[in-house]
Amino acid sequence: MQKGVFTAQKKDGTVYYRASITYKKKHISLGGFDTKETAALAYTEACRLVSTPALSINSHEEDSPLPFEKWVVLLNFRDNDIYFCTPIYARSKFFYYYLSPSYVLKFDIDDLFYYSSHKIMKRGDHLFVADYGMQVNILSRYGIRSFAVAGKDYVFLNGDDTDFRHENIQIVNRYQGVSEVTFYGKKKYRARINVPGYFVVGHYPSEIEAAIAYNKAIDALKKNGVRKNYTPNYIEGLSPAIYAEIYSHLKISEKIVNYRA
Repeated sequence: MQKGVFTAQKKDGTVYYRASITYKKKHISLGGFDTKETAALAYTEACRLVSTPALSINSHEEDSPLPFEKWVVLLNFRDNDIYFCTPIYARSKFFYYYLSPSYVLKFDIDDLFYYSSHKIMKRGDHLFVADYGMQVNILSRYGIRSFAVAGKDYVFLNGDDTDFRHENIQIVNRYQGVSEVTFYGKKKYRARINVPGYFVVGHYPSEIEAAIAYNKAIDALKKNGVRKNYTPNYIEGLSPAIYAEIYSHLKISEKIVNYRA
């Protein structure tokens, strides 16, 4: 067997071949392959990459036997002398996360530890990681709700929706059912809830009051027999006593108070 190639076996007994390389005293897996020839080519390509400074991200070819993700991992290790198992290429103040050669995300260096151990996946327009057995939308790290709408609930300030640096993301609507509106010429926060059909809960001077009013509407609807599974707003940094005081004084729409399922 050629150097860097090893025979392995799947649970069903099928034989396949693994390739790996030892570089800078670290043993790095290059993946599993159907034939020993392909595994050998992947090993050869990996050796060429780490020994040729002129090769870059853009040097990877579509028909290369070495998977693109492994290409990024080795390139970062070669250039930055730090190993990550995820496709990260680090810079001094930020890093790139390569989902593909043409789809690249940008993050603050402060997020490096998290994404070096959490693999980002994409389903439709949603980007998420597996965390403790759950699929977690990466937007939640910014305090953005899972089903928030870009351009409405949050915006990318420079117009680049792959730039996830914190300075580039502005949250417009932080809470479920809450949006900023102009009401009789003044800035207000509107709370509305789907019963089914949207009902306006009320208009409030602050975002927190609107979020609590939404929660109060949930309680009123459940009391009146509505069985829908609503997600209440969690108000961070607010003591139970202050929350209860605001809750008790907030007025919500009589249509919701008197609604009957």
